[in-house]
Amino acid sequence: MSLTPRFLDFLRPHKTIPVTPWRASNRWDLSVSRVTILFFGLFIFGIGDSLLILSNLGNAPWSVLAQGLAKTFDSEIGLLTFIISAIVLLLWIPLKEKPGFGTVSNIVIIAAAIQLGIDFIPPAENTVVGLIYVFVGIALVGAGSSLYITCGLGPGPRDGLMTALHHKSGIRVGRVRLAIEGTVLVLGALLGGNLGLGTALFALLIGQSIAIFLGIVARLTSNTSQ
Repeated sequence: MSLTPRFLDFLRPHKTIPVTPWRASNRWDLSVSRVTILFFGLFIFGIGDSLLILSNLGNAPWSVLAQGLAKTFDSEIGLLTFIISAIVLLLWIPLKEKPGFGTVSNIVIIAAAIQLGIDFIPPAENTVVGLIYVFVGIALVGAGSSLYITCGLGPGPRDGLMTALHHKSGIRVGRVRLAIEGTVLVLGALLGGNLGLGTALFALLIGQSIAIFLGIVARLTSNTSQ
């Protein structure tokens, strides 16, 4: 009997955010296991983002901006990622959005992981290796997102800005996200950030990657609780 159908069923995307055993009751409800899962998720998210940068085929949208600014100010991408995230968090204030422990951790850990990846992972030497970096990077960002989202400790600065603008304006979330990331992409590209095939693949596949890993988390936690 083939295991392929079972495997494909295991990878079936999840349409909602599953309720996990480690989900917090509020954005500052901390425990060792919950914080460990949060930190691990954010770390692999950052490593995934760094792989897209190292692919030389095009970065994720916000890393296009971070790289462009890093070139402009002769600085490190990780540091500029941190600064951008902190500035975006400040934009929450007039929108009356409240951060959580996960929000603050997102700013620090993802920026550090991106710089760690850039410093220690060798850049792709050709297109084939670059594509491997892109697909592994998208998978890691999806896996990392599924872990930190299910902790329930607060959205990242960018996601929080998107949802806050949606609630304030009444404009659909997809359109708000498109407007924000479109602006970020154009500005980053004008500053010299790497925009290319990797960027397009990320935009096309990241939603599906997150949905697949949310499904994996849901099924793993369901099997564990039985």
